[in-house]
Amino acid sequence: MSVLFTNAHVVTMDDAGTEYEGGWVLVDEGMVKDAGAGPKPEADDVHDLKGAVVTPGLVNTHHHLWQNLTRARAQEENLFGWLKALYPVWAAIDEEAEYAAARVGLAELALSGCTTVFDHHYLFPPGVTGLLEAEIRAARELGVRIVASRGSMDLGESQGGLPPDSVVETRDDALAATEAAAALADGVQVEITVAPCSPFSVTRELMTESAELARRLGLRLHTHLAETVEEEDYCRELYGCTPVQYLDDVGWLAEDVWCAHCVHLSDEDIATFGAHDVGVAHCPTSNMRLGAGIARVRDLLDANVRVGLGVDGSASNERGDLFLEVKQALLVARARGGPKALNPREALRLGTRGSAAVLGRDDLGQLSPGKRADVAVWRTDGLELGGAVDPIGGLVFSGPHRVDRLYVGGEEVVRDGHLVRADERELAKEHRQQADRFAQ
Repeated sequence: MSVLFTNAHVVTMDDAGTEYEGGWVLVDEGMVKDAGAGPKPEADDVHDLKGAVVTPGLVNTHHHLWQNLTRARAQEENLFGWLKALYPVWAAIDEEAEYAAARVGLAELALSGCTTVFDHHYLFPPGVTGLLEAEIRAARELGVRIVASRGSMDLGESQGGLPPDSVVETRDDALAATEAAAALADGVQVEITVAPCSPFSVTRELMTESAELARRLGLRLHTHLAETVEEEDYCRELYGCTPVQYLDDVGWLAEDVWCAHCVHLSDEDIATFGAHDVGVAHCPTSNMRLGAGIARVRDLLDANVRVGLGVDGSASNERGDLFLEVKQALLVARARGGPKALNPREALRLGTRGSAAVLGRDDLGQLSPGKRADVAVWRTDGLELGGAVDPIGGLVFSGPHRVDRLYVGGEEVVRDGHLVRADERELAKEHRQQADRFAQ
C-alpha cells in the first residue's frame, strides 16, 4: 500500500542537501518512491502532517544496551576507574536482564527518532548464553533495525588488561562464537558485526584474527579507540605505539572499520583515517560525562572521514536519546572551534546520512527514491519552537525532542509520541526488577 506524507518541511539528506518546504514524501512497499513539493502524487493513504518537519530516521553508531541496568554509578571517575567499578557488577548479566535492558534502550532510542541501532555488546561472561539473541528479539518486537555485534574480551587483569579475569573469554571461544553469531543476520532488520572491545581488554592476536574472520565472512569491524589520554599511555607502554599505529599493526586500517570516540587523534592520525576511509562514531555526551575530552569533528569532516553519532552506553550517558546527541555534537564542536565549526544541518546530517555511511549502509539515512522508508516526523507547534524562523535550526538548537511519528521500512513504530508495539510503563517495570539485581 502506498502512503503519502504531505504538508511538511521535508529534509531529504540527499547529495545536494535538498529540502522541500510544504513538501511530501511518497512511500510504497517499505521504500521511498519519491519526494518533492508542488503537485502531489496519488496514494492509497494520505497523512497531512500540518507543517511538521520530516527527516530520515536517526542512526545510532555506538551503544551498549545492557548498561542501562547500571546508570549513575562511578559519577566522578574517568573511563578506567568507571570500568573497574562496573565490570564486577556487569558480570551478573544474563539473558533475562539483557532482554529487559535491550527493550528499554531500544525504546528510548526509537522515541528519540532513531530507526537503526548499532549495539556494541562485548560482555560475554563464560557460561552465559542467549545475550545477542535477547537483544535481537527485543528489536524485532519493537520494530527497529539492529546492527548487533559479537564483541569480545580476552585480556584480563592477570595478563595486564583492565577487565577482571571472570568476564573474559579465551581467544578460541570468542572467535568460534563470533563466527556462529553471523547466522543471526537476516540482511534487512538484523546485521552482525565483529567488534573486539578495546586495546586494553583484547590481545593483539584476537584483534588480528577477528579482522581475518570478519573479512572472510564479509562482516564489518568495530572497536573503541583513542577515547582517553590514559588509553594512549597504556598503548605506548604495552604495545610501544599510539592507538592508531596499533590499529595499523593489527590490520584494521580499512574502509570496513569504524571506531568509537577517537577523541585523542593527532593531525597525522586524522589524515590516516581519511586516507584509509576509517569511520568514527562520535559520542559527545559520554565523552563529556567521563571527562575524556572533545573529539575533533570539524577536522575529521574536513579530512573526508566518515563521522556518525552514538549515544554510547547508558551507564556513561544516562540517556538513550540520539536527538540529544545531534544537539550535543553541534555545541561541543562550537565549544572547541567557535560558532562556525558546525551548523544545525551538518549536525543533523551526522545523525542520519553520516551515521548510515559509518555503518556502510547507503540505503539508510536519506529520503530519496529507492532508499528504505525509515522516516521521522517532528512536530513544530510546541512551545520550544515558537518564534523559530528556521525549522531545522529551531529543531536542533531546542532539542532534545520526542519524535511524533516514526516509521521503519514504512511500518509505524511510534505514533503521537508513544510506542506502537510496547507499553512504556510495562517496559520500565520489568527493567526496574532486573536492575534491582545489579544494585550493588
